[in-house]
Amino acid sequence: MPSRLALEIAETAQVIRQQISANEVVVRQLAAQLQAQPPHLIMMIGRGTSDHAGVFAKYLFEVACGVPVAAAAPSVASLYQRQLRLTGALVIVISQSGRSPDIVEQAAQAKRGGAMVVAIVNATDSPLCQHADWVVAMHAGAEHAVAASKSYLASLSALLHIAAQWQHDVALLTALGQFPQQLEALAQQPLLMQPSALQGLQHCIVLGRGFGYAIAREVALKLKEVLGLHAEAFSSAEFLHGPVTLTRHPLTIIEIAINDESSSAHQQHLSAIAAGAGHTIHWLADATLHPRLQPLALMWRFYQALEHTARSRGLDPDAPPGLNKITETY
Repeated sequence: MPSRLALEIAETAQVIRQQISANEVVVRQLAAQLQAQPPHLIMMIGRGTSDHAGVFAKYLFEVACGVPVAAAAPSVASLYQRQLRLTGALVIVISQSGRSPDIVEQAAQAKRGGAMVVAIVNATDSPLCQHADWVVAMHAGAEHAVAASKSYLASLSALLHIAAQWQHDVALLTALGQFPQQLEALAQQPLLMQPSALQGLQHCIVLGRGFGYAIAREVALKLKEVLGLHAEAFSSAEFLHGPVTLTRHPLTIIEIAINDESSSAHQQHLSAIAAGAGHTIHWLADATLHPRLQPLALMWRFYQALEHTARSRGLDPDAPPGLNKITETY
């Protein structure tokens, strides 16, 4: 019997297809406001997987829109009770449940601080939505597996939809419309990795650059959550600024290779790093896809292989020990 995680991974293409159609009007309206009143700063709010979506958003909005993007520290609002001055800023809150108290409080503080607040959320009846000027629904449906998969990819597709409409990027909008069909075709391809690829592995480094680094963070989190492996993500450039000394000892590196503007520099860094590492596993994105959609496709293939690897090890991919679907932090 398929795991819930496997079923939810398989739903992703249809989720994105429905999301793009259902959100067309609200995203167009939001884009029109952003064009009329361009923000001087974008602040991202999220925890865990949603925080990793915020890293993707940093690269997306800085590259596509030229607007600086910063990550919020939710405890500034929830624990330190400090009000930030955010007039003229756009605050994007990403949350599957919309119920974590510190995330909700950060959104409320942002609204009081003068920001325009956009919630990208799956549960549109959640407390988070009460503090948002705009709600962009993930339309991911129920997600029962503790490890998020379709909701993460749905948050990335929503971010891409917003950026493409904001910048009148016809090529990206067209590619986004074609992406669900392309994602369905990936199900016919061999797994990104066989369970044997990680046999005996206890520690690893996941390296990417730019958008590849953004999804490397999510890869590392899922290797921890689902397989119980110790995995840390770095930008391949940042890894050379100190952590490269780890390669003095046997070390497995997982490379996330995206065929975009970062590719040449990333490969140069990787060559220098891998020369001293024990073993390198290469995960290459599909170069035929639009560069901004390559990370999503590679992430989907990773989720599929991750679920298969977990079951082969006798692990329950739906319920990693110690985790809950809704994590309430303060």
